[in-house]
Amino acid sequence: MQIVQQLLFVIAFGIAVYLFAQQARQIRRNILLGQDEDLTDHPNLRWRNLLLLAFGQKKMFRNPLVAVLHFFVYAGFVIINLEILEIILDGILGTHRLFVPVLGSLYPVLIGLFEVLAALVLISCVIFLVRRNVLKLRRFMSHDLDGWPRSDANYILITEIVLMTLFLTMNAADQQMQARGAEHYIATGPFWISSHLSPMFNGLSDGAVTGIERACWWLHILGILAFLNYLPYSKHLHIILAFPNAYYAKLEPKGEMDNMPAIQHEVKLMLQPELATDSPASDVIPKFGAKDVMDLTWKNLLDAYSCTECGRCSAACPANMTGKLLSPRKIMMDTRDRVTEVGKNIKANGSFQEDGKTLLRDYISEEELRACTTCNACVQECPVSINPLDIILQLRRYLVMEESSAPAEWTGMFSNIENNMAPWKFGPEDRENWIQEMNS
Repeated sequence: MQIVQQLLFVIAFGIAVYLFAQQARQIRRNILLGQDEDLTDHPNLRWRNLLLLAFGQKKMFRNPLVAVLHFFVYAGFVIINLEILEIILDGILGTHRLFVPVLGSLYPVLIGLFEVLAALVLISCVIFLVRRNVLKLRRFMSHDLDGWPRSDANYILITEIVLMTLFLTMNAADQQMQARGAEHYIATGPFWISSHLSPMFNGLSDGAVTGIERACWWLHILGILAFLNYLPYSKHLHIILAFPNAYYAKLEPKGEMDNMPAIQHEVKLMLQPELATDSPASDVIPKFGAKDVMDLTWKNLLDAYSCTECGRCSAACPANMTGKLLSPRKIMMDTRDRVTEVGKNIKANGSFQEDGKTLLRDYISEEELRACTTCNACVQECPVSINPLDIILQLRRYLVMEESSAPAEWTGMFSNIENNMAPWKFGPEDRENWIQEMNS
């Protein structure tokens, strides 16, 4: 019987890891559909960002209470899952609490700490469920979360509650069997929480308690393996991608926008035509801005997959607050949906086959893009260093420079820049007239 359980565990574990690896490779391929961008400069600053923003969750602590609760969930997820290593080895080797002889008296202390974290995770997830579904905070009620995104958040919170409950129940049943001196259950010493829960099994037979312990063990590990394979389809993929996304975040000041060398070259020629003779001719016509996800950079696409859908960006967006159509969170969600669709297209056909859709207009409308004030509030607020503004600017560049599509208010300025080399409706020879007027 033990051999059968080991075999079943190895099969389940192998299938779960294989499926997750397949999805991880697909997501990596999707991200690399973006244009190349070198973000390897200043590694010291990048490691600092990773430690402060991803590990330390620095931006979350602007709201201390929520930050502490989120930190419990985050720390619980990372630290408690260290215990999974023992569960996996026990499942493969057919042992029970393999690390007890190795860690000795330290073992119940570690499990006790894990149990405290599990209880904190459980409590925090209940509070987060109440915030979303009872208090109904405004940023969680936005229409860009209608349907699957809102359900996804609830499913994850419920799953974490169930997993933590199974963990504590498993340990409580284990403690009960240790107290009864059952042969298979190694004496570990009391655990900090489950030892107080174990008396609830006093009236049950050994077989019933063992069945509960084994059922919780299997459901706990299978639940974690299922959660692992749910991540690629969920906003909670940020649990993994927040770390590289923080590392590769742009280091320039948030108000500094990227210029396109091709545009700079054209402006220089306009201002100084004599430079034209010194400039090498090029047969390559540059493409300005982005129309679809393949025109964005790989970092833009990594941003999209790293989005937590927390809505802090949209809550801080002045356009969104004043009722405009723009939601930076939706920009990221739409980008992720489009690149996922393109990835499926490539996987099915071997290469991308035109599907009559683009990120611009089919997913993100011109009205959304026009509403952006480029204030960088969304960039500042994102806890995992996502930059929705960069995507907005690239899509707007395409509209203006490739399609000559711009609000009427802008066309006069463009005309002045083209004719007068300045935004104002004055020729160069008239610009100093105000000096004469001041002296008169």
